[in-house]
Amino acid sequence: MRELTAILIDDESNSRNALLQKLKTNCPGISIVAECENGAQGIVAIEKQQPDIVFLDVEMPRMNGFVMLQQLQRRNFELIFTTAYDQYAIQAIRVCALDYLVKPIEVKALKEAVEKVRDRRQSEIPNQRIENLLYNFVNEKHQSNRIAIPSQDAIQFVQLEDIVYLEADSNYTSIHLQDVSRIFVAKTLKEFEELLPTTHFVRIHHSYIININHMRKYLKGDGGQVLMSNGITIDVSRRKKEEFIRMLGL
Repeated sequence: MRELTAILIDDESNSRNALLQKLKTNCPGISIVAECENGAQGIVAIEKQQPDIVFLDVEMPRMNGFVMLQQLQRRNFELIFTTAYDQYAIQAIRVCALDYLVKPIEVKALKEAVEKVRDRRQSEIPNQRIENLLYNFVNEKHQSNRIAIPSQDAIQFVQLEDIVYLEADSNYTSIHLQDVSRIFVAKTLKEFEELLPTTHFVRIHHSYIININHMRKYLKGDGGQVLMSNGITIDVSRRKKEEFIRMLGL
């Protein structure tokens, strides 16, 4: 097993030390080649060391993690964000299929994130997830407008506005797009419910999440039905009806 090199970037020394000790104790095969207390130091260390992994704090004074990434000339490393709970930051990170660890960092989550990195470093597929994050960060007033859909051998980027609805299929999800194509993803509908922005996506049934921008008509009934832009009619469950109607402002 090839040793992986890592850089820790966090303005809080206690957080850096805690992560360092957890890596040493629980993640053999990780060599820490630099510790940095701000984004400027991080840029220098990354360009010099060219690490396999960067553990990056989101919120740092003067230059946060997102801005630091923009300044880099080289981004072909695996990135694991470390952050206190920040809904916007986590939403942006998850949409781009990047890993994050919420402080205080749990050992189990750390080990899982490191294992994902090992798997990715064995692949020859270029890491486009960071580029996708930065694209979203500087566009649409910092609101993510694309979603990264990972598969076994690639990552497909889909505009959120192109998604008509999502349909549960056991532990998979079928994403129905505006051009009538479908993408099957090894994620549950619950995972997408937590991932997608609630301003546009709403779960109307245990098997369906719809993009309300593609809803053309609401048909009243026991639970009711919605007619989507692609001509498909989808049931609204009785349990979801009241919340759905309230969201529509009716």
